Amino acid sequence: MIDSSAVREKSSAWSIKRKLTILYVVSAFGILLISTVFLYWVLTTRLAKEDGQFLAAKINLLREILAEAPDNKEVLQEEVKWETAPFRLAKYYARILDSKGRVIIETDRMDTIAPSYIFPVPAGLGATPSQAVMRKSPNGHNLLLMTALARVGNSSGPPRILQLALDISHEDELISDYRSRLLLVLFAGILLSAAVGVFIAGRGLKPIEKITRTVQHISAHQLHRRLGQSDWPMELNELAGAFDGMLDRLEDSFNRLSQFSADLAHELRTPINNLIGETEVALSRERAAQDYREVLESSLEEYSRLSHVIESLLFLARAESPEAHIDRKEFDPFAEIEEVIEFYEAMAEEKGVTVKSADGTSRDKSIIVKADSALFRQALSNLISNSIQHTTKGGKIVIEVKRGPAMSVDVSVADSGEGVDQKHLSRIFDRFYRADSSRSEKRPGTGLGLAIVKSIMQLHKGNVSVTSEPGKGTTVTLSFPA
Repeated sequence: MIDSSAVREKSSAWSIKRKLTILYVVSAFGILLISTVFLYWVLTTRLAKEDGQFLAAKINLLREILAEAPDNKEVLQEEVKWETAPFRLAKYYARILDSKGRVIIETDRMDTIAPSYIFPVPAGLGATPSQAVMRKSPNGHNLLLMTALARVGNSSGPPRILQLALDISHEDELISDYRSRLLLVLFAGILLSAAVGVFIAGRGLKPIEKITRTVQHISAHQLHRRLGQSDWPMELNELAGAFDGMLDRLEDSFNRLSQFSADLAHELRTPINNLIGETEVALSRERAAQDYREVLESSLEEYSRLSHVIESLLFLARAESPEAHIDRKEFDPFAEIEEVIEFYEAMAEEKGVTVKSADGTSRDKSIIVKADSALFRQALSNLISNSIQHTTKGGKIVIEVKRGPAMSVDVSVADSGEGVDQKHLSRIFDRFYRADSSRSEKRPGTGLGLAIVKSIMQLHKGNVSVTSEPGKGTTVTLSFPA
């Protein structure tokens, strides 16, 4: 017993080229078969119809002769014996019998070729046989027979019997030869269709082979390669576009992973080296308990820095994930700002910096932010913390909320600090980027605060912008969409 599942698996393993060729050959075979059968049917029916019409016409002619000149034997003889001569290729025979079946006149040798007993019952007077009858002659020839009664003159006497025979053996040979030629054309057409099918399928699948060669060259170091959509057939344009989209996503994910790994290695190297150095120094000789305590306290600071770096990097990785989502809710931005200012009051006083809301800023109840409140506070906290670090004693930090273009809510944090040179403004939101590397070692922080702010705004489909002037301060504006 044949396993149908095995057959399906085998057929599914066939190449597209083979499948297309087989389908093309089968469809071509079906069309050729229908065409040949139709042509064969047209030929046979046309010949049968013409033969029947020929015999019917001869019967009508003989009836007219018997009706108009029944005693004119010369006319009958000419029609029955001599008029058949031009039709010798068609082998036409005629016979006239009396009512008792006796032969009055007939075509030469008709008695041996088409004897009277093989003819069908004659059609009645005035009726023309609708269809000829095919019979086998004693010598094995195929005959088309037609019989009818004919009135003699205007008398009411017994009618004559007309027997007509047409030897269609030559038509059988013609049809047989035609059938052989049709079969030859059919099989030749199948072979030609197979060859054409292989050629067409090969040409049609050339773009797929080209796509395959292109894809084979794509690797982790070649993710920039693209198929493009200009050179492909219309049916493959969508596939090429989808594949390039997939490569875009893969390249973006790979770059993010590489960036995350590089950032992690870069930022963890210094704290780990510090920990290793302090530990080696502490273990180099016997020390007092206070010395060990100082080492542990210093190590704890490095551990806290490591923890903060890892937490920040993980936040950035999650924020940049396509599946990342936030919990948007409507809230009063002024209340959140006051809480953040209150949190940083102690740090600002220690640095000698003032943090406050803009003078004259009223609590406009119509200004409502629809965002994740926790992320809102984190972005604002990062900006205030960064401003405190870069603002000298006696400086101030002002936070302002106002309506922006397209009904957005703009929250700006402006400080009177040292400012940033224009050449650094485009990169201050990059991870670990520091405008002044010589002073960065003296300041706490991971260099990820502004990068986190940018990621938070991207999660909210918002925007972050910065303006700065060296020696006068910096203003960072968060624009939350309506």
